[in-house]
Amino acid sequence: MNNEVKTWLKDIEQAITEINSFIPEVKNFKAFQKDLKTRRAVERNIEIIGEAINRILKMQPDVKISHTRKIIDTRNRIIHGYDSVSEDMLGELSLETFPT
Repeated sequence: MNNEVKTWLKDIEQAITEINSFIPEVKNFKAFQKDLKTRRAVERNIEIIGEAINRILKMQPDVKISHTRKIIDTRNRIIHGYDSVSEDMLGELSLETFPT
């Protein structure tokens, strides 16, 4: 495995760790919806994960990563359609895709 791919995989791992560290801070989903800092932190980490996955798949399309299409689509939506990103969508993606 190439060094760039290893670096991007470490970036993904770090971003997942950060997302998982933010979630316990929020007591329930209503609190998450109201917590702008946590929402933005989760969004940023999803951007990082989506971009890293995109780069990995361009360099090594045979790398197996779960939920790639959903993560990349969510990253693109955050970046390009920021006004259509909902807390529900972020919560759903985080819970399904980045298990603790």
